[in-house]
Amino acid sequence: MSRLANTIEAILYLKAQPLTVVEIAELAGCDRATAEEGLIELMETYAHRESALEVAETPNGYVLQLRESYHHLIQQLLPADLGVGALRTLAAIALKGRLSQTELVDIRGSNAYQHVHELVELGFVRKRRQSDGRSYWLQVTEKFHQYFQVNHDQTLELTKYLKSESSLAE
Repeated sequence: MSRLANTIEAILYLKAQPLTVVEIAELAGCDRATAEEGLIELMETYAHRESALEVAETPNGYVLQLRESYHHLIQQLLPADLGVGALRTLAAIALKGRLSQTELVDIRGSNAYQHVHELVELGFVRKRRQSDGRSYWLQVTEKFHQYFQVNHDQTLELTKYLKSESSLAE
């Protein structure tokens, strides 16, 4: 898959909501026609994979979602108090290492505020006010590492890889 298709895949995953081609183009930093090409490549790749995920077109735009044949796993595998959106928000925080709540909302949308509240209550995320007092710094806690059986080194290694390969790079 091309770098653009990988970037679009990361955008759709992190946003976890339908996005129009115009929104995808803006987030990927390209024009509409280029975004359409990358989206077509990504959709074709998923169509030919025997993957649990698919890129689907909805009335509101394009979304990366679990194929219907795997929906039975959702209730079985997700922590009872943690929805898909909150899990994706948690993944964004973990992969970034430490980020501001403002940056997180730019990545994940306004629902991130509620997700952060849930994640702090569950003990997966630490929230500290920034020195300017405008926003908060967010980072995962030791409880996150224990619960999801991910050590600090694995998180750092994955973050480094993603920064070199995707739109998560700063």
